[in-house]
Amino acid sequence: MRTEGSHAVGGVSGLYLHIVGGSRSWVFRYLFMRQRRRMGLGSYPLVSLAEAREAARAALKLRNSGADPIKVRDDEREAARLAHAQRLAFDKAAEAYIAEHESTWRSLKHAQQWRSTLAMYVTPVMGDVPVSEVDQRLVLRVLTPLWKKKTETAVRVRGRIEQVLDWATAHGHRSGPNPARWRGQLEHLLANPSKVAPVKHHAAVPVAKLPATYLQIAAIEGQSARALRFLILTAARSGEVRGMVWDEVDLDAGLWVIPKERMKAKREHRVPLSRQAVELLRAQSRDPLVEYVFPSQRKGPLSDMALTALMRRHALDAVPHGFRSTFRDWAGEMTHHPRDAVELCLAHAIDTKVEAAYRRGDMLEKRATIMQEWADYAAPSPSPND
Repeated sequence: MRTEGSHAVGGVSGLYLHIVGGSRSWVFRYLFMRQRRRMGLGSYPLVSLAEAREAARAALKLRNSGADPIKVRDDEREAARLAHAQRLAFDKAAEAYIAEHESTWRSLKHAQQWRSTLAMYVTPVMGDVPVSEVDQRLVLRVLTPLWKKKTETAVRVRGRIEQVLDWATAHGHRSGPNPARWRGQLEHLLANPSKVAPVKHHAAVPVAKLPATYLQIAAIEGQSARALRFLILTAARSGEVRGMVWDEVDLDAGLWVIPKERMKAKREHRVPLSRQAVELLRAQSRDPLVEYVFPSQRKGPLSDMALTALMRRHALDAVPHGFRSTFRDWAGEMTHHPRDAVELCLAHAIDTKVEAAYRRGDMLEKRATIMQEWADYAAPSPSPND
């Protein structure tokens, strides 16, 4: 049989061999709910005539019982697909989640922390368990031993489990409520983390001691000390200062523009530079082959512990991030500058959408005044008679 078209083969009503362009396949034609339907049964000779007849008889039996054979087959395939998908182990799901999201995270360190905390605390308990079978009992087995001893770590682990399971649900690997969700679920089974281990704020230098502390740091040689002084003068984050490159700086305009890729909020941030900050940068030796303003000995950025280590070596009872708190305390206690302008100096988001809508600009001129006053307090310029 070589003629193109559909040819009845007998044995089962509705079974045809369909020939097009040299290819041959089995087709079962039937009426269902007054609609003509065509159900493919496979290609010939991969599927023999006997097999095609058997499949057609089974489909005909379903039709005669009131079911649509095509829908029944599709439902069975979907059920098999879901059953296979729901065998995805938690560790595999976690790695897939990290792979999808790590390019959007702020640093390589963040992805490393994800992997290390999950490997240390979650994998031993449920790493091989299919995500479809992860329940509240397993989540509590992970969290309960940590909740009082390592509360901050436990909170992070809980959040990471929740995100992985949400990802798994979105991708069809599980269904139902998320057993790691805090609100409405675990909040009724675990103590409030803020009561178990109250939040510890970054150790900060008191406002009154800041000028003396700045002088102490200014007497220290090295890139870490100069970077720390610049951090104080700009109230910036450590990572923003350590990753600073010369292309971001306009010394003539007294402006430092941090691209959104390096900002916590993923928005470009313009930093007005005080006279003291500009002088510090002008005094920096500049190697045309090195892009970083405060390079390490290897010509790359300073490490994330460089500034902290310097403060520890010189017995400064604070951490670099604490100088942002000192700035906030100074602005609140010793000035009358608007709160939203001060928050913008710290690159904080405006609290409400309504307020943000009225603050589309970044108040650069007002912030320049604030930052100069801050620098004059922290590092007053010597008088002409000194």
